[in-house]
Amino acid sequence: MTDIVDSQAPPAPPGSRTYNGWTRNDTLEDYSLRYAPKSFRRWTPYVVATTALGGIAYLADFAIGGSIAVAHGFSSALVAILAAAVVIFLTGIPISYYSAKYSIDMDLLTRGAGFGYLGSTLTSVIYASFTFIFFALEGSIMAQALELGLRIPLAVGYVVCSLVILPLVVYGMTALSRMQVWTQPVWLVLMVAPFVSIAIQDPGKYAEFTHFAGDSPTGSTLSALGVGAGAGVALSLIAQIGEQVDYLRFMPDKTPQNGRRWWAAVLGAGPGWVVLGALKQIGGAFLAFCIAGGAGLGKADEPIRQYVHGFGTFAAPVALGLATFFVILSQVKINSTNAYSGSLSWSNFFSRLTHRHPGRVVYIFLNVGIALALMEGGVFGFLNTVLGFYSNVAIAWIGAVVADLIVNKPLGLSPSYIEFKRAHLYHFNPVGFGSMLLASGVSVAAYFEAFGAYGKAFSPFIALFLAMALSPLFAVLTKGRYYLARPDGLDEPLLGADGLPSAAVLTCAVCATGFERPDMAGCPFHQGPVCSLCCSLEKDCHDSCKRGAGAPGPVALGLPAVRTGGGPARGGG
Repeated sequence: MTDIVDSQAPPAPPGSRTYNGWTRNDTLEDYSLRYAPKSFRRWTPYVVATTALGGIAYLADFAIGGSIAVAHGFSSALVAILAAAVVIFLTGIPISYYSAKYSIDMDLLTRGAGFGYLGSTLTSVIYASFTFIFFALEGSIMAQALELGLRIPLAVGYVVCSLVILPLVVYGMTALSRMQVWTQPVWLVLMVAPFVSIAIQDPGKYAEFTHFAGDSPTGSTLSALGVGAGAGVALSLIAQIGEQVDYLRFMPDKTPQNGRRWWAAVLGAGPGWVVLGALKQIGGAFLAFCIAGGAGLGKADEPIRQYVHGFGTFAAPVALGLATFFVILSQVKINSTNAYSGSLSWSNFFSRLTHRHPGRVVYIFLNVGIALALMEGGVFGFLNTVLGFYSNVAIAWIGAVVADLIVNKPLGLSPSYIEFKRAHLYHFNPVGFGSMLLASGVSVAAYFEAFGAYGKAFSPFIALFLAMALSPLFAVLTKGRYYLARPDGLDEPLLGADGLPSAAVLTCAVCATGFERPDMAGCPFHQGPVCSLCCSLEKDCHDSCKRGAGAPGPVALGLPAVRTGGGPARGGG
C-alpha cells in the first residue's frame, strides 16, 4: 500500500502510505489534487485577483487579433472578437463562482459538474492541451523577440523560453503571487503606451483602421462567414477560465465583512479577464494594420514587430530593446501560469489512471516538454487552424459544465454542491460526459464542412448550444442518478456553525496526516476517514465503498469522525 517513500520524511505509523518530499511540501504541491484548505488560503482577495490577472499578460491575444483582422478585415474581426468575448464572459461567471466558493480547481469542478470521476480524465487532457498549446504559442512569440532583439536563433530561443519558466513554477502560488503582483504595473504601462502615443501623434490612424481589408475577399465590410470563423479562433481562449480558477480556488471564504471585495475579485479575475483580452485582440488588429504596409501581411500578426513599431512612435532609439523586454516580461508572466495549470491538470489525469502521484513538480517538466516540441515543430505558423479546431472541443466541455451549474443545479436535477471525491462519484456521468462527446463530435464534423461553409464557420457555437441543451436533457432522462454513488459516511458535518466549509481536521486512516473536513471521505475498506488523494491512489479497494450502489443506490457506512484537534491541516498528501 506504500507509494513513493521519502527517506527524509518523519516516520509514519506501520502500514501507512508515505509520499516523497515534493508531494509532502505544501509550497511545491499547492494542493494540486485536492480541496484548498482554510489554513492555506491566507491571501487577500486583492492578491488572489492580481495573481490571476497577471496570467493574462500573454501576447497571443495580439497575434490572434492581428490574424483575424488580416484574414477577415476590420468589421468582421471586430464583431467576431466582441461576440466571442460575450460568450466567454457569461460562461466564466458560474465557473468562477463555484470554484471560489468550494476552493477547487477546474478538474475537480468538472468531476462534480456532470462528468464523473473518470469521465473528467478526458477534460483533463483537453485542459492540459490548452496549457501546452498556448505555452508553445507564447514561447514562439518570445523566441521571435529573442531572434529580432538579441539575434538568438529560433530553435535555441525555444529552449531558452522553456527553461526560464521552470524555477518560477516549481514554487507554485507562493512564488507566482509575488512575481505577478510586482510586475503587473510595469506591464500595464508598457502595454498601453504605444496606443496612447499613436492617439496623440497620429489620431487619424484609428479612423483609417476601420477600412482595413487585410486578405479578406469581402474587404473591410461585414461578412457572416468571416465573423463565424474569426469568433471560432477567439473562442479557443474559452478554456482560459480554467487557469483563472486555478488561482481563484485560493480565495478566502466569502463573509459579510468581505462580500463586496470577494465578488469584485471573483468577477474581475474570473470572467473579467476577457474584457482586457478582447481589448488586446482589437489592439493587435490595430497594430497589424499599422505595420502591414512595411512588414507585410504575413508578419503583421507577430507581437514583437507590432510593439517595435508602437514603441518607435515615441522611443525610436530604444524601441527594439524596449519591445524585446516587454515581450519577454509578458511571456514569463503567462507561461508561468500555463506551466502551473498544466501541472495541475496532468497530476489529476495520471493520478486517476495510474493510482500514483510523484508530485505536481514532475508534471511541470512533462507539460513544458510537450510545448517545446510544438514550438520546434512551428506551431505558430498554423495559429488559426490549431485554435479553430481546438475551440470546438473546448467549448463543448465548458458548455456542459456551465449548463450543469446554471440549469441542472437550480432545477434540482443535480446536487446543489460540488462533490469531487472518488469515494462519492460514479466513474462516468452521462449528463456532462455524454453531452460533451456528442456536442464536440457534431461541431468537429461541422468544422470539417459536413454541414457546409456556414456550419464550419459557426461550429464552435454549435458545440456550445448543443452541449448546453443536452446536459439538462440527459439529467432529466437519467433522473440525476449518476451524480452521487453513495452518501458521505462521516459524522463530522461538511459545514461549520457559520455556514462555511468546516475547518475541522480529521486524520487520514491511510497516510496518518490531518486534512480539513471537505477533503475527507468515510472509507469502509480502511475503516475510517481517508483524504481525497489517498482515496484516488488506492488500488486494492476496487471501489468497495460503492459496490452496494452498483447501479444507483446509496450505501450507509456509519463511520465515526476521527479528529486530530484544531491545528492546521498538513498539505500535499
